[in-house]
Amino acid sequence: MKTPLNRRDFIKKTSAAAMATMGMGAPLAGLLSSCGTDKITATADSVILLFMAGGMAHTETFDPKKYTPFRKGMESKEVLSTFPSIPTALDGIHFSEGLESIAKIMDKGTLIRSYVAADLGHILHTRHQYHFHTCYEPPQSVVVPHLGSWISKELGPLNPVIPSFINIGQRFSVGEGEELKAFHSAGFLGSEHGPFLIPDPSAGLESVRPPIGMSTKRFEARNQLYENLLSAGAMGEYGSDYQKESLKRSMEQAYILLNSPEAKAFDLSLEPKESYDKYNNGKFGLGCLLAKRLVNQGARYITVTSEYEPFKGWDTHDNGHTRLTEMKKMIDGPVAQLISDLDESGKLDRTIVILASEFSRDMLTEGRPGLKVKDQVEVPDIIEDMNNYGMHRHFTDGCSMLMFGGGIKRGHVYGKTADERPCKSIENPIKIDGIHQTVYHALGIAPETNYEIEQRPFYTTPDGHGKAAMDLLRKG
Repeated sequence: MKTPLNRRDFIKKTSAAAMATMGMGAPLAGLLSSCGTDKITATADSVILLFMAGGMAHTETFDPKKYTPFRKGMESKEVLSTFPSIPTALDGIHFSEGLESIAKIMDKGTLIRSYVAADLGHILHTRHQYHFHTCYEPPQSVVVPHLGSWISKELGPLNPVIPSFINIGQRFSVGEGEELKAFHSAGFLGSEHGPFLIPDPSAGLESVRPPIGMSTKRFEARNQLYENLLSAGAMGEYGSDYQKESLKRSMEQAYILLNSPEAKAFDLSLEPKESYDKYNNGKFGLGCLLAKRLVNQGARYITVTSEYEPFKGWDTHDNGHTRLTEMKKMIDGPVAQLISDLDESGKLDRTIVILASEFSRDMLTEGRPGLKVKDQVEVPDIIEDMNNYGMHRHFTDGCSMLMFGGGIKRGHVYGKTADERPCKSIENPIKIDGIHQTVYHALGIAPETNYEIEQRPFYTTPDGHGKAAMDLLRKG
């Protein structure tokens, strides 16, 4: 078992890495980057990640097991799924009740039932989220680029006006905010490849225009003052020429967007009412609508998150069944509508859409069988009320994921978990380096891609060992 890393250590080490990264020169392209194997033919141009932050239980969503209805006095060990199963568009494949809309469009994508999250010791959500989004286990000696930043750096913008990497729905003013910031970074790749943040999709237009009442001239004066402050601050003193130029380019890109017709893509009020109403069931649904609009305008990589707040949303440490009923209502319609709209417009053929979570949940096991970690919540042996009926503990040995479009197989199921506890992966387990490398392969990014950082090659996946799961991709 790995040595536990507490929150304070995580923040201190990632902050030190950030300062170290600022002083680096331009990342040098590794020799292998330019002389890799045969050129990969890209089947995708864009990626949308729908991230269910907080730990989505696989047995309660896309991999249901035996349904055990609630009754007072039942034993916790009886509970595998708290919802009955429903059929999907795939013969013999069932989802959990409450996901009827997504079930109907599964003939358009692949269901992965064997994602295995990392063993990182005492479980912190943001450490596993860091690992999911960067492919590297925290902490690292440098600020590791986000998946979206690698894609931005290697492929550049599809539309030079639209930011290549856009993050929708995550605030940093909620619990574990500093840790969340730690992996929302381009690191040594430079600020221009970092995320364009839209915390609230209904106010997306506010992200690309001056505040109400501020003239363009005043906005430009404020921007010049901001540049002066940066020059006098840590970036000016310790930042390398490359990092300074990258920051300058990111600010120039913001100016171009501010004055462009494409800025209207951020304004959801311009969406036809019939379409808007199909998505409008909350912040996540509107995030899916904004992602559709932005991909249509040439966005390269977009994350839409249900947002991580401790003990809320998918972080079901109590009242799991009731909470999951509401969470499924939040995602079911908008996700299915996004896939259907992209498919109807022809955009799905070149857009990968991924729905995933950092890990799963189980009533009894914290971590994984044979490698349990310290319990973070008490689950009584006997359940007397609904508050304890549902998934509570963190489970890393069997997680579900959906993938659509961009060369991903249609109507396909990959992997399998056991039908009895522990419901762990028993066929085709896949880890995060395999997921990342599959996405890179579909985008035409070679597995050997690396940059020389601290006099060593730094790859898109640790040591360049990630292998694409070719069984997830269509041939030809």
